[in-house]
Amino acid sequence: MNIAQLLQRTALAYPERPAVLHGEELILNYGELAKRAAKLAGYFTQVLGLGEGSRVAMFMKNCPEYLEILYGAWWAGMVVVPVNAKLHPRELTYVLRNSHADCLFVTQDLAADVTPAVLESELRLNVVTVNSTEYEDAFSDDPQPLKHRSQDDVAWLFYTSGTTGNPKGVMQTHRNLLTMTSCYFSDVDAVSPDDAAVYAAPMSHGAGMYNFAHVLKGAKHVIPRSGGFDCEELCGLSQSVGRLSMFAAPTMVKRLVEYIEETGSDASGFKTIVYGGGPMYLEDIRKALAVMGDRFVQVYGQGECPMTITALSREQLANREHPRWADRVGSVGVAQSVVEVCVTDAGGKPLPHGETGEVTVRGDVVMAGYWQNSEATANAIRGGWLWTGDMGFLDQDGFLTLKDRSKDVIISGGTNIYPREVEEVLLRHPAVREVSVVGVTDSEWGEAVVAFVVGEVTADELDELCLQNIARFKRPKQYHFLQVLPKNNYGKVLKTELRGLLTT
Repeated sequence: MNIAQLLQRTALAYPERPAVLHGEELILNYGELAKRAAKLAGYFTQVLGLGEGSRVAMFMKNCPEYLEILYGAWWAGMVVVPVNAKLHPRELTYVLRNSHADCLFVTQDLAADVTPAVLESELRLNVVTVNSTEYEDAFSDDPQPLKHRSQDDVAWLFYTSGTTGNPKGVMQTHRNLLTMTSCYFSDVDAVSPDDAAVYAAPMSHGAGMYNFAHVLKGAKHVIPRSGGFDCEELCGLSQSVGRLSMFAAPTMVKRLVEYIEETGSDASGFKTIVYGGGPMYLEDIRKALAVMGDRFVQVYGQGECPMTITALSREQLANREHPRWADRVGSVGVAQSVVEVCVTDAGGKPLPHGETGEVTVRGDVVMAGYWQNSEATANAIRGGWLWTGDMGFLDQDGFLTLKDRSKDVIISGGTNIYPREVEEVLLRHPAVREVSVVGVTDSEWGEAVVAFVVGEVTADELDELCLQNIARFKRPKQYHFLQVLPKNNYGKVLKTELRGLLTT
């Protein structure tokens, strides 16, 4: 089944339902969106001469045209390669070359960055600027019939962040994306035609993948005028459009909560905020629930298992009467409906409840593999299980608590120290706004704990806080105070850069 059938189905049944909004302005209904996708499919095949399986790259900021290009490519039986719009041109060059992209769509504000990237890639590919005359001419072709695709054909080629080397192309199939979509309804949230998905995070990643559930139910898709995350704008849309659902990184949630608290803005127009993509600290989610109410859901996934490993439901977050509520809120929830989750030792042996090991997962949502990288695929998928590289433990009720990435674990004096545990303690200090803990080589202990802190606080105060709450050997041996922590385009702290600061 072609994932584009979701759009075709809704457009046939409910063509007049509003589909794409730019801010408050209605741009397309579902009938129009499907017709434009079908015409783009004709442009791909008749004008560009591309065939099934061709790679359609997208180097675009969030914009109303994003969805029609995605579905136009799938309508023609092709593979989309959405690229984060904040990447450096050299990083774009790598993705274009590695994916063997056949054409590239770009928004006007990024067009200047594209030319050198395309030249360096040494590929002969068509570059189309959105809202240009060429782009509008693409809709003069006849609509094309929807191409049949096997569920195991690649639909979305997702490139990892590449923090430990060149990014890898994750092959997400139609089956993967359809399975993920079914999990949204069973484990994340119900969707009605009155709902509106707002894209404040990049559509090239998790936020964009949640379009399927909203297309299937004929809900609205709202692209903010800013093209991204703006607290004032989102609060305005929550009132004018209403029933907003959004995917947000924990850093975005924290900023939105602080804005609402400071301004007294009405949060009632937000229906659901799904957070994930990085650690949500216990104090932050407690404050979010206090300020905005029970409208949060947490998901844990990876590009290799998109959005679908575990979920912590709205009901579980709201159940403050449960005796282990604090532990559950600090977890990432339970296995989603269509996957198995296991915590294992290095040899793949399942560990008892409460023991920390590597998180593994299997099911129909796990990727087909890495694009043209059989060695990396064999290392990541073993015996049918995806080895996530994340460390954590399962409790007796099946709730998974993450510790850290396996590469971030600090081994001091032969004992594992998980940075997140130390970070959670340091964040209890009211003056600490952000913190990240890393390990540094130590001649006596192997590694020592180092904390990078944003906030008006002293090392002595933080030392005392640690001594009151965790074992002495876990407390940081060094504190470094910064104005801001370095982050990537998705709000994740770049621990590699922090480690680099220790060697300069």
